[in-house]
Amino acid sequence: MAELIYLDYAATTPVDPAVAERMRAVQQEAFFNPASNHAGGWKSDAVVQAAAAALGGLLNTDPDRLLWTSGATESNNLAIFGIATQRAHRGKHVITMRTEHKAVVDVYRALQKRGFEVTWLEPEADGALDIEKLKDALRDDTQLVSIMHVNNEIGTINDIATIGTCCRERGVALHVDGAQAAGKIPVDLSLLPVDVYSITGHKFYGPKGIGALYVADDVVLQPMLFGGGQQRRLRPGTLPVELIAGLGEAANQAQRRLAGDLEHLTRLKRELWNGISNIEGLRVNGQLDDAYPGILNVGIHGDQGVNGESLLLALEPLCVATGSACNAQSQESSYVLRALGRSDAEAQSAIRFSFGRPTSSQDIARAVDLYSRAIERLRAIAPEYVR
Repeated sequence: MAELIYLDYAATTPVDPAVAERMRAVQQEAFFNPASNHAGGWKSDAVVQAAAAALGGLLNTDPDRLLWTSGATESNNLAIFGIATQRAHRGKHVITMRTEHKAVVDVYRALQKRGFEVTWLEPEADGALDIEKLKDALRDDTQLVSIMHVNNEIGTINDIATIGTCCRERGVALHVDGAQAAGKIPVDLSLLPVDVYSITGHKFYGPKGIGALYVADDVVLQPMLFGGGQQRRLRPGTLPVELIAGLGEAANQAQRRLAGDLEHLTRLKRELWNGISNIEGLRVNGQLDDAYPGILNVGIHGDQGVNGESLLLALEPLCVATGSACNAQSQESSYVLRALGRSDAEAQSAIRFSFGRPTSSQDIARAVDLYSRAIERLRAIAPEYVR
């Protein structure tokens, strides 16, 4: 079997060696329950506090505003249900975008079933939110807005500062899914007018199964879990010290390497685009520039004789995505790309390339070759494609 070429870092990243070493050390030396009132518990609690300080440093916020969760999915659920339920007596109108991650979209659909009214904002052609659409959608009974920071399929970066200011002016809470942003682009929660911000470790070289939720000082959440006094009773349960330590070390690494990571990713994206941009009918889904440089989503315009499922198979051993990883088993085309105006055929032919720290120029060159050859072979056997 040919060696895999992994270009699916938006789905997950490998654990950084320094993160793995930190977790091993904690497992051996501080495996205790941090809630225990003895020397071992105090030692584990110190590990948790150090990790919180590291994550707070990455995001430039007070560590006391962070809640540990199992990842962005749980953080999104806790934030959205927590605020919507707490504020339901004020109103039941909430707002989000059609291009949000499933971990947000499905929560809002659940709110609809519980009697909430949801406004689904349409994106612009590049995937970004037009602030005027948000202003027009806000009402006196609007209580919550959820807008992602970086889109997981196309890399579009939303203007969270402007969106947050708009929400603050109307007294509306803003939740941001930062799964694709934290540790990957600069995020300063001391400046951003955000009420709750979701984070996950495995998107920036931390372990799977651990994340966090930033909760601003004046935000009140309704808890979803019950059973203990941990984390101000908002998210009870014994803390996974090793995972938390891993997320803390991932935050330390990200803070030191962020500028270099972005420079590296920008170069890789440019190399990939330069290598495939001459393919007939190819176009970028989202933005080529001014987007997160670790993602390039491309598709074939119109009926150009390329079947999406066949294309993905033809690209082996290249590991890429046709949509978000959470929806990869479905045969449906990407709802994100359809929201951008792509046809089913165009959405199914789209490929998301995403890069990371270990990605090399040689990996990009091989991806260019595999992708170009796959398009050529599929067009050669497609009767509807005429040169």
